[in-house]
Amino acid sequence: MDARLDFFATETGGKLIKSLMTLGRELKSMPLPVATQELVSLRVSQINGCAVCIDMHTKEAAAAGESALRLNLVAAWREATVYTEAERAALALAEEGTRIADGAGGVGDEVWAKAAEHYDADQLAALVTLIAFMNLANRANVITRQPAGGYVAGRFH
Repeated sequence: MDARLDFFATETGGKLIKSLMTLGRELKSMPLPVATQELVSLRVSQINGCAVCIDMHTKEAAAAGESALRLNLVAAWREATVYTEAERAALALAEEGTRIADGAGGVGDEVWAKAAEHYDADQLAALVTLIAFMNLANRANVITRQPAGGYVAGRFH
């Protein structure tokens, strides 16, 4: 499969993608555990069907020491016993934040309150921004059919 658009081959695309990559690197330095960041990024990408982001975040998580078991169970995290309560709260927020159009009320108060039990205001700001960022990246990659499979951990981080 070939991508419909090579962002780096155009002046505008290259400039915008470089800006997004800068934001992505900044998010990595925020006070949110790396495991949580990668699990959330992976789950949002699964929901959106973004193969290149699933490839990237699976490999980044593995390189950061995440187990294959936890990576394989992200799609079914509600039934899995391998995630902390804080990670479960982050995954619930990520799902509701990604599926806004599917739910009449957007992110529910209960989901927000559960996340706020486990994360302080700075961490919540990072988490919300990460969820929004991943949705943007997923949409750009899905629209332009970016191929998956060739990502090497550390390439963009």
